[in-house]
Amino acid sequence: MNERTEHVRTERDSRMPIITLTTDYGTQDGYVGALKGAILSVAPTVRIVDITHEIEPYSVLHGALVLKQVWPWFPPGTVHLCVVDPGVGTSRGVLVASFGERFVVAPDNGLLTLVARSESCDAMYFAANPKFFHESVSPTFHGRDVLAPIAAHLANGISIAEFGPRTERMTRLELPEPLVSPTLIRGHVLHVDRFGTLVTNVDGTVLRSPTSDSEPWVVVVDGVEIGAIRTTFGDVEPGNPVALIGSSGFLEIAVNQGRAVDRFGRSPSIEVRRV
Repeated sequence: MNERTEHVRTERDSRMPIITLTTDYGTQDGYVGALKGAILSVAPTVRIVDITHEIEPYSVLHGALVLKQVWPWFPPGTVHLCVVDPGVGTSRGVLVASFGERFVVAPDNGLLTLVARSESCDAMYFAANPKFFHESVSPTFHGRDVLAPIAAHLANGISIAEFGPRTERMTRLELPEPLVSPTLIRGHVLHVDRFGTLVTNVDGTVLRSPTSDSEPWVVVVDGVEIGAIRTTFGDVEPGNPVALIGSSGFLEIAVNQGRAVDRFGRSPSIEVRRV
């Protein structure tokens, strides 16, 4: 473990530990409750924060987007437990990692792709030490029997190096990359949020911050010109489409008080053109 990770551990030990939960379990069944019970059995004083349990079932990409969205907003030492695990019980591994002074426990299926793009990796290990698992492991509920106990032990101050062998490799999602040129950017829709907003793969950092209607970029969706990149939804009249840089840092297509997905579908062509 490097000096930076050790420093994080010292900071974490001085405050009530935090474990966040991001899953596709929903709340209809007892899965989330069992997950929390497994954590509290190991770390009874931990503070558990529910991020969401409404990740689209089996959607690793949705989980990766949410994890990146919330990552920087939690204090150093936070343990993020992310369970979207369509390969549960197979040979896929479980990763225990530290990025940017925060920890994550997740299946090795691409969930860490976007965090790894934006944060420096301090250390990463495969979970292979059964002493940190539940004594009886269900092949269909590793979230409860493997990942939750590991997160709880991390919150208790166990060194990240104790969980298994160090690794420099992890599974990454093969995401479509935007085509970027000085005068044209072609992007794709990565996700549709609950408001029907289209979240694209165009990073806002490649676009100049909008200041007025004279912004030199205009956004075109399926051949329909949306206009300049705006600051917020209210910059257009209700019912009108708007292009903006969302809170996650990506270009988004929305409809003010409406649903862009109903107007444009889930996978329209996205172009950003230099005027």
